[in-house]
Amino acid sequence: MDDYPVKVKEAIIVEGRYDKNTLSQYVSANIIETGGFQIFSRKDLLSLIRKLAEACGVIILTDSDSAGFLIRNHLKGSIREGIVKHAYIPDIPGKEKRKRKFSGEGKLGVEAMSRQIILNALRKAGATIEGEREKQPDENEKRLTMASLYELGLSGRPGSASLRRKLLKKLELPERLSTSAMLNTLNALYSYDELVCLLRAHILNAAGGDNAD
Repeated sequence: MDDYPVKVKEAIIVEGRYDKNTLSQYVSANIIETGGFQIFSRKDLLSLIRKLAEACGVIILTDSDSAGFLIRNHLKGSIREGIVKHAYIPDIPGKEKRKRKFSGEGKLGVEAMSRQIILNALRKAGATIEGEREKQPDENEKRLTMASLYELGLSGRPGSASLRRKLLKKLELPERLSTSAMLNTLNALYSYDELVCLLRAHILNAAGGDNAD
């Protein structure tokens, strides 16, 4: 396994300095802090992130709580050109050592994630990592669509919400992930046939007769 910071081409956007401190131990990249909700009023910072998206691409890596998704969605809606990739940390209950109290949602943030979780999240997002080959799309490979999610029972059917939660937990993705964001992530990770195999092997059998949405 890697025992040194891996070099990532894209700029990585995090919420605060503790997130940046953690990330800097594992990744050599241009790491930009939003200052939490300061991103909503910092036009200069948003302008910088837009320029980075066009120049080298950006990867948004925020906490998996509601505040993290609010910042992520603001950035997503504000960047019109360039490359924007989304890295997600899993929902892990706990409290950071430096904090006296649990957060409102009781979830660990980026600053508390291990090396393996951080690097896995970046790889799932499609980060360009020095020394690693990018996955090339197969033109003949069947892509996942919203219709595919319906066909597989992941959207629009009784029990779909429960099935999505099980899948997100299996893939170590946050429960707040929207259906469209989940679709984009799944397409980055799996082909249609690969997802079907995963569902049959790990999700559908475990779900049993649970059809309640």
